[in-house]
Amino acid sequence: MDEELRSLTERLRAEAGESAAKGCERLVASEDLDELADVLTAPGQPLWARELAAFRLGLAGDRRAFEALVLLLNHRDPQRCASAAYALARLGDPRTARAAAALATNELRVAYALHPVRLLAELRAPESVPALITTLARRLKPHDPYRRVALACVEALGTLGDRRAAPVLNEALAYPSLAEAAVQALARMPRQR
Repeated sequence: MDEELRSLTERLRAEAGESAAKGCERLVASEDLDELADVLTAPGQPLWARELAAFRLGLAGDRRAFEALVLLLNHRDPQRCASAAYALARLGDPRTARAAAALATNELRVAYALHPVRLLAELRAPESVPALITTLARRLKPHDPYRRVALACVEALGTLGDRRAAPVLNEALAYPSLAEAAVQALARMPRQR
């Protein structure tokens, strides 16, 4: 069993409780992708069941999981966001980068942007660098409460190593909580010729 699936399963078993243990085990063991997809659309399904079904479908590359995983990527629970990001990275849906970029740059939901930012770095899609630059630039102001998001942007831009990020990374040098990561990110940039 995939380590992420094992971790997710343990968390969701605890969330489901004893009364739903059989249902949880059935979803963990099911190899029927249609059964898993039905959980996403059936009325009255608990969140843990929808999350487990979407995660399993995502790992299987079944695009029916896309919408549910994007909703979970923007959830207030960081563990749900992390699981959704993991599954989305493996789903192979071409809409994923656009959705992650939209979530990362949404100022109304910036408190939940950490996992979309990290997903953008992992995807290495054309949308990644522009979205990360935009998100980081918005965080570069005194007393911004979302330093973790800013730091994730700096690290992601360093991972991607795109020269377009150099100006915003140079601005990040002025913020003590970002300076070290910005230096490292700038060091990964290819030299201009």
